[in-house]
Amino acid sequence: MKTLLLARHAKSDWGVHGLSDHDRPLNARGRRDAPAMAQRLSEDDVPLDRIVSSSATRARSTADEYATAFGVVVVEEPLLYGASAQAILAVAAALPEDCSVAMLVGHNPGMSAAVGELTGEQTQLPTSGIAECAVDIGSWAELIEGSGRLLRLRTPKDVG
Repeated sequence: MKTLLLARHAKSDWGVHGLSDHDRPLNARGRRDAPAMAQRLSEDDVPLDRIVSSSATRARSTADEYATAFGVVVVEEPLLYGASAQAILAVAAALPEDCSVAMLVGHNPGMSAAVGELTGEQTQLPTSGIAECAVDIGSWAELIEGSGRLLRLRTPKDVG
């Protein structure tokens, strides 16, 4: 059994003119929500082994908050930037076998679609949302569409 957390980055700042989409930072709400969500996940005793993040600034900043809370290193994966559900699940299928609980931090619409592909549960992840999915597999390479079930959906509204 493996656990996959599919997380959408925290709220980003659209007010900085001249930045590319990839380089947008978190806004004030995102800087508040990301550490609060990381703390909540830590308090829920989720044993997070690995964090893989999109290379976009807002995703990486979000992932860094989880890394701080869990004492793990973030692995940056450029393929997660703008990824489709299939690409997200392919990144998950390539996770190292010594990892039991992993988090992927990325963007919508791909993250929400990946939850649907993996679990059959259609959901719309808000910014800072996390879908915790149980995957009944022995090896990440066995991860396929429909192989998971949604255990819990966490959102910033749950924390507030």
